[in-house]
Amino acid sequence: MEDNLNGTIHPACLQEPPLAIDVIKQMDAFNFCLYAMLTLMSCVSLVLYLEQCVFIYKHLPYPKKTTIIWVNGAAPVIATMSCFGMWIPRAVMITDMTSNCYFAVVVYKVLVLLIEELGGTNKFLERFSGKTVRISTGPCCCCCPCLPRVPMTRRLLFWLKIGALQYAILKTVLSVVSVVLWTNGNFDLSDLEITGTAIWINPFIGVLTITSLWPVAIVFMNSNMYLRSLNIVPKYAMYQLVLVLSQLQTSIINILALDGTIACAPPFSSQARGSLLSQQMMIMEMFIITLVCRSLYRRTYDKLPPEIHDNEVNAEAVLQADLVEHDV
Repeated sequence: MEDNLNGTIHPACLQEPPLAIDVIKQMDAFNFCLYAMLTLMSCVSLVLYLEQCVFIYKHLPYPKKTTIIWVNGAAPVIATMSCFGMWIPRAVMITDMTSNCYFAVVVYKVLVLLIEELGGTNKFLERFSGKTVRISTGPCCCCCPCLPRVPMTRRLLFWLKIGALQYAILKTVLSVVSVVLWTNGNFDLSDLEITGTAIWINPFIGVLTITSLWPVAIVFMNSNMYLRSLNIVPKYAMYQLVLVLSQLQTSIINILALDGTIACAPPFSSQARGSLLSQQMMIMEMFIITLVCRSLYRRTYDKLPPEIHDNEVNAEAVLQADLVEHDV
């Protein structure tokens, strides 16, 4: 029975991803044009990003410019790594690791950017001095509106930074460990056994991701009202879009490939074809996001006006009233 079943399956559907030269040899005119167009998109994304880095470096002060360069590079880096993964299917594990490690750093840099846009840590704490912040936000506590508001202190801001920084560090470490295990044949996404390493590492990375996104969301929800003149809402939306496309979309496609929903197409197995489709979609999506981010970040802004507290306004009003009464 098993021999009859295996006889109906193309041998390439049971093999590992093909070599790059095998992919090139079996290309028809349509696939060649598709690969050429996607490669051009990724190259244009990278060139635009490098040009924008020069502009940001010349026109923005330190340390804001380094933070913006990191955040702005998420889409071009993912597009470039996806292009490598498209041409070299057997390198997908390494290209995905590079993209995920870079984006893990971007999550922390987005938190730093929100603080820097308000003038740095000291200015940020001064603006929120005597105020409470809302912590009932996604992805952890969006369903808990009853959570009390907490005062923004230097200690709380420190733990918010740690919450985002731990993902950048641990994600990189676990990605390197996964690649090392993969080269030894011990890490396989299709191995869902309890003894497999993927079934333990990937859920843990998911928990780290959710834990890191919560501090960034807390800072954004409480500071976006002060940063609307800097287009912080569309900037944050682009960051969220890169997150959804690079993490959630890729995971869904991998699950469909493992389930067999994405059919095998020699020389690509079902899993390799799902990875190929994910890389191709990612290049097109990151190219569009690169263009949008270019219009959002390639400009200079004036400094935010200092916030005038209500007690200061009342004190000035009382002083003016006293002066008018004295003149009379």
